Amino acid sequence: MITDDEALALKVRSALKLVIDPELGQNVVDLGMIYDVLVTDGCIATIRMTTTTRGCPATGFIRQAVEDRAWSVEGIEYVDVKLTYDPPWSPALIASEIAGLLGH
Repeated sequence: MITDDEALALKVRSALKLVIDPELGQNVVDLGMIYDVLVTDGCIATIRMTTTTRGCPATGFIRQAVEDRAWSVEGIEYVDVKLTYDPPWSPALIASEIAGLLGH
């Protein structure tokens, strides 16, 4: 059985599909940039994510968009976006549904 926090985490993950990577033109969830979405205490969203490269010029934009989309989910009162490069992003993380569109 799914808990309320898990259900809310799924809603946050779904909302993050509206965040489009400007370079690849696909959403950050399907690109594999969102490593974890955890909701605790019924209102605190912690998102662990990465970008395609450490020096990606869109990092600030993407991170802010992820935070904004998480905030848009009803019930979320606090958002903590943690940027990591461990493990580093690779094309192998792209969802199979869109990998062909990107030539991977």
